[in-house]
Amino acid sequence: QEGFEVEKAMDGEEAFAMLENFLPDLILLDLILPKRNGFEYLEMVRNDPRFNKIPVIITSNLGQDSDVERGKTFGVIEYIIKNKLSIDELITKVSNEVKKLA
Repeated sequence: QEGFEVEKAMDGEEAFAMLENFLPDLILLDLILPKRNGFEYLEMVRNDPRFNKIPVIITSNLGQDSDVERGKTFGVIEYIIKNKLSIDELITKVSNEVKKLA
C-alpha cells in the first residue's frame, strides 16, 4: 500500500539466494529464521562485496542487549524490538530510510 516493491523469503538461505536476482534498497530482517538465522544471514551479506552496502533494519522479538550489540557490529541502521513498535511506525521508519537513499 505504501508503494514499495517487496520480496519475501521464508528462511535465511532463500533470502540470500534471492539477492542474485533482486537487489533491494533495504533489507528488513528478522533474526529467528529457519535454516540460517538472521545473524548468519547478515554475516553472509556483510562478507559479500556485492551486497555488503545494503542497509539493514533488524526487526526481532530478541531484545537482549547482547543481540542488539551483535546487530550493531554488523552495521545495521536500526534494531527494532517488534513488540515495541506498531506497523505504522515501522512503515514510517522504512519510508524515511528509503528516502535517504534516493
